[in-house]
Amino acid sequence: MRLPYTKLSPKPYEAMLAVGHALSTNTALEPTLLEYVKLRASLLNGCGFCIGMHTAELKQHHEPDTRIEAIKDWQNSDAFTPRERAALAWTDVVTRLEGGQVSDADYAAANEYFQDKDLTDLTFAIAQINAWNRLGVAFAVEWNPPRKRETAETAPAATTA
Repeated sequence: MRLPYTKLSPKPYEAMLAVGHALSTNTALEPTLLEYVKLRASLLNGCGFCIGMHTAELKQHHEPDTRIEAIKDWQNSDAFTPRERAALAWTDVVTRLEGGQVSDADYAAANEYFQDKDLTDLTFAIAQINAWNRLGVAFAVEWNPPRKRETAETAPAATTA
Protein backbone atom coordinates (compact mmCIF):
# COMPACT_ATOMS: atom_id res chain seq x y z
CA MET A 1 0.00 0.00 0.00
CA ARG A 2 1.31 3.43 -0.91
CA LEU A 3 -0.12 5.41 2.02
CA PRO A 4 -2.05 4.45 5.15
CA TYR A 5 -4.90 6.76 4.18
CA THR A 6 -7.17 5.55 6.98
CA LYS A 7 -4.65 6.70 9.57
CA LEU A 8 -3.56 9.88 7.79
CA SER A 9 -7.14 11.09 7.23
CA PRO A 10 -9.19 9.45 9.99
CA LYS A 11 -12.14 11.88 9.91
CA PRO A 12 -12.93 11.46 6.20
CA TYR A 13 -12.42 7.71 6.60
CA GLU A 14 -14.89 7.62 9.51
CA ALA A 15 -17.37 9.65 7.45
CA MET A 16 -17.10 7.12 4.61
CA LEU A 17 -17.76 4.31 7.08
CA ALA A 18 -20.76 6.24 8.44
CA VAL A 19 -22.25 6.49 4.94
CA GLY A 20 -21.98 2.72 4.58
CA HIS A 21 -23.56 2.19 7.98
CA ALA A 22 -26.42 4.57 7.13
CA LEU A 23 -27.04 2.74 3.88
CA SER A 24 -26.99 -0.72 5.43
CA THR A 25 -29.34 0.19 8.29
CA ASN A 26 -31.78 2.54 6.54
CA THR A 27 -32.61 0.94 3.22
CA ALA A 28 -35.07 -1.58 1.93
CA LEU A 29 -32.58 -2.72 -0.72
CA GLU A 30 -31.57 -6.34 -0.43
CA PRO A 31 -28.05 -6.90 0.98
CA THR A 32 -27.11 -9.23 -1.89
CA LEU A 33 -28.27 -6.69 -4.47
CA LEU A 34 -26.02 -4.08 -2.85
CA GLU A 35 -23.08 -6.50 -2.82
CA TYR A 36 -23.53 -7.29 -6.52
CA VAL A 37 -23.66 -3.57 -7.27
CA LYS A 38 -20.47 -3.01 -5.26
CA LEU A 39 -18.74 -5.91 -6.97
CA ARG A 40 -19.79 -4.71 -10.43
CA ALA A 41 -18.53 -1.14 -9.84
CA SER A 42 -15.30 -2.51 -8.38
CA LEU A 43 -14.75 -4.64 -11.49
CA LEU A 44 -15.33 -1.62 -13.73
CA ASN A 45 -12.87 0.42 -11.68
CA GLY A 46 -10.25 -2.33 -11.31
CA CYS A 47 -10.12 -2.20 -7.51
CA GLY A 48 -8.66 -5.55 -6.48
CA PHE A 49 -9.25 -4.99 -2.78
CA CYS A 50 -12.96 -4.26 -3.25
CA ILE A 51 -13.38 -7.11 -5.76
CA GLY A 52 -11.99 -9.52 -3.19
CA MET A 53 -14.01 -8.10 -0.32
CA HIS A 54 -17.37 -8.05 -2.11
CA THR A 55 -16.82 -11.50 -3.60
CA ALA A 56 -16.19 -12.78 -0.06
CA GLU A 57 -19.32 -10.97 1.17
CA LEU A 58 -21.45 -12.60 -1.51
CA LYS A 59 -20.06 -16.00 -0.56
CA GLN A 60 -21.01 -15.29 3.06
CA HIS A 61 -24.55 -14.66 1.76
CA HIS A 62 -24.33 -18.14 0.17
CA GLU A 63 -24.48 -16.79 -3.37
CA PRO A 64 -23.44 -19.42 -5.92
CA ASP A 65 -20.04 -19.04 -7.55
CA THR A 66 -21.72 -19.17 -10.97
CA ARG A 67 -23.75 -16.04 -10.18
CA ILE A 68 -20.75 -14.26 -8.71
CA GLU A 69 -18.70 -15.08 -11.80
CA ALA A 70 -21.57 -14.02 -14.10
CA ILE A 71 -21.31 -10.43 -12.85
CA LYS A 72 -18.41 -9.86 -15.25
CA ASP A 73 -20.74 -10.25 -18.24
CA TRP A 74 -24.12 -9.77 -16.59
CA GLN A 75 -25.71 -8.36 -19.77
CA ASN A 76 -25.34 -11.77 -21.44
CA SER A 77 -26.28 -13.86 -18.43
CA ASP A 78 -29.63 -15.16 -17.28
CA ALA A 79 -28.35 -15.40 -13.68
CA PHE A 80 -29.96 -12.14 -12.58
CA THR A 81 -33.55 -11.05 -12.06
CA PRO A 82 -34.96 -8.09 -14.01
CA ARG A 83 -34.63 -5.93 -10.86
CA GLU A 84 -31.00 -6.97 -10.39
CA ARG A 85 -30.31 -6.31 -14.06
CA ALA A 86 -31.78 -2.82 -13.68
CA ALA A 87 -29.52 -2.19 -10.67
CA LEU A 88 -26.47 -3.46 -12.56
CA ALA A 89 -27.31 -1.34 -15.61
CA TRP A 90 -27.71 1.70 -13.33
CA THR A 91 -24.37 0.84 -11.72
CA ASP A 92 -22.65 0.72 -15.09
CA VAL A 93 -24.14 4.05 -16.20
CA VAL A 94 -23.46 5.91 -12.93
CA THR A 95 -19.94 4.49 -12.63
CA ARG A 96 -18.89 5.23 -16.20
CA LEU A 97 -20.74 8.55 -16.66
CA GLU A 98 -20.11 8.50 -20.39
CA GLY A 99 -20.62 11.96 -21.83
CA GLY A 100 -20.69 13.37 -18.31
CA GLN A 101 -24.33 12.59 -17.64
CA VAL A 102 -27.01 9.94 -17.24
CA SER A 103 -29.60 9.82 -19.99
CA ASP A 104 -33.33 10.11 -19.39
CA ALA A 105 -33.73 6.63 -20.89
CA ASP A 106 -31.25 5.12 -18.40
CA TYR A 107 -32.98 6.90 -15.53
CA ALA A 108 -36.41 5.69 -16.68
CA ALA A 109 -35.13 2.11 -16.96
CA ALA A 110 -33.85 2.16 -13.37
CA ASN A 111 -36.92 3.99 -12.09
CA GLU A 112 -39.12 1.22 -13.52
CA TYR A 113 -37.76 -1.20 -10.88
CA PHE A 114 -36.91 1.14 -7.99
CA GLN A 115 -39.12 3.60 -6.20
CA ASP A 116 -37.66 7.01 -5.44
CA LYS A 117 -36.04 6.28 -2.06
CA ASP A 118 -34.68 2.94 -3.24
CA LEU A 119 -33.20 4.57 -6.33
CA THR A 120 -31.52 7.29 -4.27
CA ASP A 121 -30.22 4.66 -1.81
CA LEU A 122 -28.90 2.63 -4.73
CA THR A 123 -27.22 5.69 -6.20
CA PHE A 124 -25.62 6.58 -2.85
CA ALA A 125 -24.30 3.00 -2.65
CA ILE A 126 -22.85 3.31 -6.16
CA ALA A 127 -21.30 6.69 -5.35
CA GLN A 128 -19.79 5.32 -2.16
CA ILE A 129 -18.26 2.21 -3.74
CA ASN A 130 -16.84 4.37 -6.52
CA ALA A 131 -15.17 6.55 -3.85
CA TRP A 132 -13.79 3.45 -2.08
CA ASN A 133 -12.56 2.12 -5.44
CA ARG A 134 -10.72 5.33 -6.16
CA LEU A 135 -9.00 5.22 -2.78
CA GLY A 136 -8.10 1.56 -3.25
CA VAL A 137 -6.70 2.09 -6.73
CA ALA A 138 -4.89 5.35 -5.91
CA PHE A 139 -3.18 3.89 -2.85
CA ALA A 140 -2.65 0.39 -4.30
CA VAL A 141 -4.56 -1.39 -1.56
CA GLU A 142 -4.33 -5.17 -1.87
CA TRP A 143 -6.91 -7.74 -0.80
CA ASN A 144 -5.73 -10.02 1.97
CA PRO A 145 -8.61 -12.24 3.03
CA PRO A 146 -9.16 -12.14 6.77
CA ARG A 147 -8.08 -15.24 8.60
CA LYS A 148 -10.64 -17.17 10.55
CA ARG A 149 -10.56 -16.28 14.19
CA GLU A 150 -9.64 -19.10 16.46
CA THR A 151 -12.27 -20.30 18.86
CA ALA A 152 -12.07 -22.91 21.55
CA GLU A 153 -13.25 -25.45 18.96
CA THR A 154 -10.81 -24.49 16.19
CA ALA A 155 -7.69 -23.57 18.18
CA PRO A 156 -4.86 -26.11 18.09
CA ALA A 157 -4.85 -28.38 21.09
CA ALA A 158 -2.39 -27.34 23.77
CA THR A 159 0.42 -29.73 24.40
CA THR A 160 1.65 -30.51 27.86
CA ALA A 161 5.19 -31.33 28.73
